Amino acid sequence: MTDRSWIWAFPVACCLVGATGLLLAFGALVTTYEAAMAVPDWPATYGHNMFLFPLGEWLFGPWDLFLEHGHRLLGATVGGITLVLAAVVWGTRQPSAVRALAVAAVILVVLQGLLGGLRVLLDDKTVAKVHACTGPLFFAVTVGIATLSSPWLRAGASARRPAQVGTAPHPMGGWLAGGLLVSAYVQLVAGAQLRHLDATVSYVGFRWLVFLHLAGAVVVTVLSIAAASSAFGLLPRGWQNGGRATAERWWSLVIVGLVCCQLVLGCLAWVVSWGMPLGLLPDSLVSALPEPTGLTVARSGFSAAVVTGHVLLGMFILATSVVLAIVSGGIPQLGAVSVSSGRRAWV
Repeated sequence: MTDRSWIWAFPVACCLVGATGLLLAFGALVTTYEAAMAVPDWPATYGHNMFLFPLGEWLFGPWDLFLEHGHRLLGATVGGITLVLAAVVWGTRQPSAVRALAVAAVILVVLQGLLGGLRVLLDDKTVAKVHACTGPLFFAVTVGIATLSSPWLRAGASARRPAQVGTAPHPMGGWLAGGLLVSAYVQLVAGAQLRHLDATVSYVGFRWLVFLHLAGAVVVTVLSIAAASSAFGLLPRGWQNGGRATAERWWSLVIVGLVCCQLVLGCLAWVVSWGMPLGLLPDSLVSALPEPTGLTVARSGFSAAVVTGHVLLGMFILATSVVLAIVSGGIPQLGAVSVSSGRRAWV
């Protein structure tokens, strides 16, 4: 095995990230159009083997069927790529922590597939909520693997002087990036609760879900701005490797831009779903919230695009937060560089 055998993990991980992004897009559309029960059986599709379901019936059949069956096919594809990635990671010179992430990805993709099947078999919105929370978690793991197996991250680590090996940047940027990562995921979890409301949810419960989601948006916004400020030296910081400093600044700016777009989409999603708000939280707007049973499904092209785009942009914020947390030290450098026998090696 050559020393460059690790390069195969990166393209496979990138393929997995892309396929997972498409899978999440289909999943978001399934929820937007309430198409989860368009196919009432699982793992079969109307009695057919899922992979042998007639192509014409899928592509030219009802829109709901196209979404749900396409979601299943993409899920199977992502599962296959995940297994390939795990084999590549374990068969090449990957850091032990990256190998652990690959195992976690396999566990999560199997769990996600089972949850998707149970969602159909039980027709249970509680299972749908859990399914909606594990999807972003799996996406974050795949992005982490792709980032940590990327040539530029390895090259940057190998370029450090021996005296810098094991030296970490000032913890301020890392703490902020780590906090942003956690808050971005929690915000997605809160959004999933609103996307999968039961008709029996109480008015008080609904208004508190809305309040927590809005509060989470504030937290994510503040942390994204603070992380960018730290990356550009507006907050106190210590030593930082030049290459990593540039990457941290770039990714922090990307996140701030995504968060700004997300705030706009969030307002539009509210308007297309429930109308124009009449006041501000916690009193006037809360009192104006519609009854949960009056919630509508966005089915026009524009409203569906807005609501689905809001969900997907939240996923992208989570993904970029993973990258920022890695390059800024918010997540310990998986695959740290060690100096052994006169040369650097990934362990």
